Amino acid sequence: MRWILLLTFLLSTNALGFDHTHSEWQKVLTKYVKIENSQSLINYNLLKKEKQLLNNYLQSLSSVKKAEYKSWESSKKLAFLINAYNAFTIELILTNYPLKSIKDLGSLFKSAWKISFFTLLEEKHHLDWIEQDMIRGNFKEPRIHFAVVCASISCPNLQKKAFTFKNLDAQLETAAHEFLNDRSKNYFDGEKLYISKIFGWYKKDFKNFRKFISKRMSKNKSIQEKIQNPKLSVKQLNYNWQLNEWK
Repeated sequence: MRWILLLTFLLSTNALGFDHTHSEWQKVLTKYVKIENSQSLINYNLLKKEKQLLNNYLQSLSSVKKAEYKSWESSKKLAFLINAYNAFTIELILTNYPLKSIKDLGSLFKSAWKISFFTLLEEKHHLDWIEQDMIRGNFKEPRIHFAVVCASISCPNLQKKAFTFKNLDAQLETAAHEFLNDRSKNYFDGEKLYISKIFGWYKKDFKNFRKFISKRMSKNKSIQEKIQNPKLSVKQLNYNWQLNEWK
């Protein structure tokens, strides 16, 4: 009888813990995000009117204690941080919606990514804290740059599937592959490699960016070799900061 009671207690305690399937976030993505011509778009207008799903998820993120977070395995931590960054980015947009670009927020002295507006791990923080301090500071994973997104047209797509610890590696690879095969953001014309400014901003995160790109941009060995050639000319494309809005 004691074992039954103990098992019941453990199960109920576990049930009260954080949902690592991120089911509430998945509901938001399913209803308010669409992919059109390889571009993810978000229905900010409707989502602002129907915020309960998002609010539920944000509340669950903010309820996680430091001790609980520290007890998780690495993949759970990273999935949590990626989803949190994306969800709070949408929250920032909705708080200031309508607007044309996330770059319109903040001020001359403080960018949108430095605005402290949410609570995570028991403290008030800004988006840069999640990306720069928590993710880049603790994970040597260049593919996160195609998973955390900035609500803009030239950003990598906000994925339609919530990141989860069970599928994290495959999901990161999918995000990177999709971004590098979107010709509006990266492409190779046979003579020059055109790439996103992301590879310039975070160059030190990619030990060999040519190899990283070539392996995902093409399965053709000859094309991969051309892209990896250090003599190949590389040009960074202009970055479109227009809001990725589903109208």
